[in-house]
Amino acid sequence: MIRLRKAMAPLIWVVMLAGAVWAVQPDEVLDDPVLESRAREISKELRCLVCRNENIDESNADLARDLRLLVRERLVAGDSDTEVVDYVVDRFGEYVLLRPRTGGSNILLWAAGPAALGLALIMSGLYLRRRSLAPPRHAGGLSAQEEARLKEILKD
Repeated sequence: MIRLRKAMAPLIWVVMLAGAVWAVQPDEVLDDPVLESRAREISKELRCLVCRNENIDESNADLARDLRLLVRERLVAGDSDTEVVDYVVDRFGEYVLLRPRTGGSNILLWAAGPAALGLALIMSGLYLRRRSLAPPRHAGGLSAQEEARLKEILKD
């Protein structure tokens, strides 16, 4: 039984890791190794629109395959890496980028988190300062009537 487990362990690892290896089909691979390596690097930066947080190089979805073919087609046509990425972004929007750009309207999204944190810290500081400067609620103690009423309640 132990021998069988030891023999099956490498097979299990191969099956677990095979998904990413088999994502790029052999018919997609370019003949030129330089273009193929560029295509792989670009594909690692593009999000699969079906799988959400997986790049198109590792995705088995049909749309990811179409995007991989599109990237290779643009590279064969002579586009630079930047031109290929811009072409895909123009067609599918910035959501297709795994690392969104920090310029343009995205600067609002990038700045929103730190701005909210800063605002929360300022508001907390103002609240604590105002609270520390306020007089204590029961500074004068109880009035004579309140003390008499309290003694009466405690006797019961």
